[in-house]
Amino acid sequence: MEEVTLDKLAKDVGTTVDRLVQQFAEAGMKKQPGDRVNEDEKQALLAHLNKSHGGSGPSEPAKMTLKRKEKSTLSIGGGPGRSKSVQVEVRKKRTYVKRSALEEQQKADQEKAEQERLAAEAKRKEEEAKAAAEAKAKAEAEKRAAMTPEERKKADEAKAEAERLRKAQEEEARKKAEAEAARQAEEARRLAEENEARWQEEEAKRKKAEQEEVHFTTSQTAQAAEDEQDEGEERRARRNKTKRRGKDDERDEAPRREKRRKGSKRSTLQHGFNKPAAPVEREVKLGETITVGELANRMAVKAGEVIKTMMKMGEMVTINQVLDQETASLVVEEMGHKVVLVSENALEQEILADRDEETNQHQVSRAPVVTVMGHVDHGKTSLLDYIRKAKVASGEAGGITQHIGAYHVETDQGMITFLDTPGHAAFTSMRARGASATDIVILVVAADDGVMPQTLEAIQHAKAAGVPVVVAINKMDKPEADPDRVKNELAQRDVIPEEWGGDVMFVPVSAHSGEGIEQLLESVLLQAEVLDLKANASGMAKGIVIESRLDKGRGPVASILVQEGTLRQGDIVLCGLEYGRIRAMRDENGQDIKEAGPSIPVEILGLSGVPQAGDEATAVKDERKAREVANYRQGKYREIKLAKQQKAKLENMFANMAEGDVKELNVVLKSDVQGSLEAIADSLMKLSTDEVKVNIIGSGVGGITETDASLASASNAIVVGFNVRADASAKRVIEQEAVDLRYYSVIYDLIDEVKAAMGGMLSPEFKQQIIGLAEVRDVFKSPKIGAIAGCMVTEGIVKRSAPIRVLRENVVIFEGELDSLRRFKDDVQEVRNGMECGIGVKNYNDVKVGDQIEVFETVQVERSL
Repeated sequence: MEEVTLDKLAKDVGTTVDRLVQQFAEAGMKKQPGDRVNEDEKQALLAHLNKSHGGSGPSEPAKMTLKRKEKSTLSIGGGPGRSKSVQVEVRKKRTYVKRSALEEQQKADQEKAEQERLAAEAKRKEEEAKAAAEAKAKAEAEKRAAMTPEERKKADEAKAEAERLRKAQEEEARKKAEAEAARQAEEARRLAEENEARWQEEEAKRKKAEQEEVHFTTSQTAQAAEDEQDEGEERRARRNKTKRRGKDDERDEAPRREKRRKGSKRSTLQHGFNKPAAPVEREVKLGETITVGELANRMAVKAGEVIKTMMKMGEMVTINQVLDQETASLVVEEMGHKVVLVSENALEQEILADRDEETNQHQVSRAPVVTVMGHVDHGKTSLLDYIRKAKVASGEAGGITQHIGAYHVETDQGMITFLDTPGHAAFTSMRARGASATDIVILVVAADDGVMPQTLEAIQHAKAAGVPVVVAINKMDKPEADPDRVKNELAQRDVIPEEWGGDVMFVPVSAHSGEGIEQLLESVLLQAEVLDLKANASGMAKGIVIESRLDKGRGPVASILVQEGTLRQGDIVLCGLEYGRIRAMRDENGQDIKEAGPSIPVEILGLSGVPQAGDEATAVKDERKAREVANYRQGKYREIKLAKQQKAKLENMFANMAEGDVKELNVVLKSDVQGSLEAIADSLMKLSTDEVKVNIIGSGVGGITETDASLASASNAIVVGFNVRADASAKRVIEQEAVDLRYYSVIYDLIDEVKAAMGGMLSPEFKQQIIGLAEVRDVFKSPKIGAIAGCMVTEGIVKRSAPIRVLRENVVIFEGELDSLRRFKDDVQEVRNGMECGIGVKNYNDVKVGDQIEVFETVQVERSL
């Protein structure tokens, strides 16, 4: 409870301290200047003052009268040359009456009396009912005494049945009464709300009419007085200046018109605007991005208010800055409004809706899409190679798969489409993308190696996508193969074989000898038959971008897996941020084809740019609409990227100031395909530490150009090419500017060398290493130097140039450097173990017998990530 001093209270209420002390005394409380006053004492004083002024407490007055008095002067003409001024007084009086406390008390007394009457009536009826029940019970008892046992039993049963019916009727009546009471209460509440709304509307109309009436009366009276005064002046001028009548009339008419104009202007200055009594809550519609100025307009506030609110939230923004949807939502909620998230691209939704209407037609069976996943070098590509009867693994750099390969093969049992994903740790995003586009996962596990980290990751991707798994235990031709070990390890990860009561098929295979391949294909087709895979083969095509790259001769090339419909040469395709008409289509063998149905992978040419791997590819009818959607997506992508970059800059500004200078390794990264670019960029960013960070200032698909070399030169960056080379102009710039250019074809080497380069940028670490120890055997006094310690070197070597520490009972008591080091009478630079010497410690004379002098040096230790 808040307490204040008497002096502070007197200052707040605007009275003197003595007067307040007197009022407290009249209220029965003794107070002195400087005493503290609590809330109860304030309330007691307020009640006493109300009572002393004739009130009954802090209540509102029962009657309120408003009076208004206005005076004006009218000029009345009394004849030629005579005018008379009359004072007019307008009085208005309005009384507002509130129901008095006496009426309230009378009403309460009447209600109390009515309740007492009803209670007495209920009590009387209860007594009468009780007496009647007793009489009835007595009569029944007499009647029962005269009955036989069979009659008594029948009577009891009839009585129980009657009692049950009575209770049921009472329960039904009670429920009806409750429902009726609830209905009446709801009706009363609705009528009360309607009456309240009608009363408020009538009161608003009455106040408005009253204001208009007062304003009209005042304006009319003032106008009439001015007109009378003008007419009198006109008559006097016409009588006195008859010779110059025309000019005078003209001169008199002008001021009269001016006065009338001013009067009419004065009457239009009033307005009916009323400030809202409570804050207005608005529904603010937000797209993916919005500027600060536009956000302020939608909330109907000034941009400065939005900027002020964001400064309080720790964000420094300008009026034209783009905000992302998350930040804008927080600002709108902070300012007390409601957020409505909307999709701004109606054209895109219209195109996709048209395509969906066509695809929901007759469905036909399609081939399964199978993704081969597993740890690196467990034989995924070799297994697929045996199935395709072609050498693919030998074409991959280092023998490991670096891109998603999509192939479809015809088997005796039917067609199967395979996706081969990399097993290296850097390609996590590519494996996740492969799992999301597939129907069945073949998990390849080497029988001689067992379950490895990427094997577990593949299991997680398959479970996250809800895809069934078929386990292929590879390398069964090796003597050290142990399939039972693989089954045990996978069973620990909830991958239970069918022979152990699970639902996962395990097939032992050998990609080298071909053992078990047919059984593996049968298992895949059996699983596909259980899934009952279907798709519409006649409608507009829909698929997913598996891989994309920039070919120097053919332009942007995208690998697409068709999922629904039929993709034909000449179709207009919308792929993420890019669009275009298909100029050519090729299968995985490089053969030109004209169309591709569901579950067929193809390479298409003709897009406006390189799409992102994982983007949805959709065939549309109208090229103009496709271009508009692609342009819209590109604009929104730029805005979202800019908003996120700005947000990251603002969030990291103070953190960077606190951390100090952080060294950065700038990298310009170019790759042959989009999927590898994503994986390499992600792996490089994960190498960043608190001291050294990887900053990818430029990346892209295709060869290294002169622009890339110039960017690297300007930002002191290294240029990394993965399966790409620099053209002639880029090589010339690289040689002139001495830019570090590196080519790689295996991701292991790229990551290791960048890691080594970052290790070279780490700040060196210094370590103190003890190189010698001398024991003080005697102390001599020298007038020039001071105390000279006669020592025996017991360990290592004592150097004159090295720093020393003086230890007494193994505790450091001084740290400094040597002033002199002598052996016999000669100054020496060092004394080795087992020799005696004289040591003079600079600026320290408190050396005692038994002390130890420790000699050390600071060495630099190389650091690595």
